[in-house]
Amino acid sequence: MAHTYMLFDFGADEEKAQLARHKLEGWKQAFRLDKKLQFKFDRGEQGASPDAGEAREAPVRSAKPNPTAKAKSQSSDEAGGKNGPVKLLVRLYFSGHEKLSEQQWLGRIPTDDLFKGAAPKVIQEGKPEFPDVRKQFDSLE
Repeated sequence: MAHTYMLFDFGADEEKAQLARHKLEGWKQAFRLDKKLQFKFDRGEQGASPDAGEAREAPVRSAKPNPTAKAKSQSSDEAGGKNGPVKLLVRLYFSGHEKLSEQQWLGRIPTDDLFKGAAPKVIQEGKPEFPDVRKQFDSLE
């Protein structure tokens, strides 16, 4: 099975990066791509990044509005703008007999409106930067 990585640089636009994450999660559930489509954020500062993502997810999961979750979300928005560039790394992992599916996703994701402006870059096995990108993806949480 071959890995293919896609890198998207959203700059300091945390909101657009979160919308892209929601889009990927929707595709992952709708098309049952559990292990075939994985993604991680690289925000530069590892300590601040998990909290921002969790705080944004909290209001979506709760049935009734929670004022503390809203306050956390607003504070993470403020912190998100100060953290600097937000990069999204997406890993596609299809087996050899799923070449058509892999090609469809390689064409679909970078051409989506949310991802177009994020300077999409596709890195497949065999390219010189592939080992560095794999190491970066594995080091992120």
